[in-house]
Amino acid sequence: MSFNTLGLRPELLRAVADEGYTEPTPVQVQAIPVILKGGDVMAGAQTGTGKTAGFALPILERLMQQPVPEGRRPVRVLVLTPTRELAVQVSESMRVYGKHLPLRSTVVYGGVNINPQTDELRRGVDVIVATPGRLLDHAEQKHVDLSKVQVLVLDEADRMLDMGFIPDVRRIIRLLPKQRQNLLFSATLSTEIRMLAHDFLRQPVMIQVAPQ
Repeated sequence: MSFNTLGLRPELLRAVADEGYTEPTPVQVQAIPVILKGGDVMAGAQTGTGKTAGFALPILERLMQQPVPEGRRPVRVLVLTPTRELAVQVSESMRVYGKHLPLRSTVVYGGVNINPQTDELRRGVDVIVATPGRLLDHAEQKHVDLSKVQVLVLDEADRMLDMGFIPDVRRIIRLLPKQRQNLLFSATLSTEIRMLAHDFLRQPVMIQVAPQ
């Protein structure tokens, strides 16, 4: 199978080709069609399986199927990650895959000056990649409005659970619209992760892949 068969626009295929990718990985083959149709996903996929492209590419495709908003852009996609390093990595992937598209994304994490992040958020972005604590700081200070989010991604949900972030995640979910697409990626699908998924995923498609 090639990326050309997955229903992605030429600008995304060009970005993928620029990165030297020729064939999609198993998680991409399974996740991309489901996400393009708007379905919820619960995926057991470790780092190294290509999971970031597995959700980033179809999310960017779906954003481009809507008119690009005029004026200040509402946040339409929120990706939550457990660590600053992963947030930066996912944000960079979003930028690379979306480099031929007129979309804006930003990354938000703690341990650094909040002001440059605030400026970016106030200008308006389509996609935010964030760690939970710093995103809540921005939300509480009214720097960001999450009421128009269409897609929520929980990346490495098992690490979020281990690091004690699930209460923060639940607080963030309360700020989102009830009608939205939900994607959960986790290296392991433990009982706790399945309980979390049960709380906010709607009839998710289950995807389980071994690491490459």
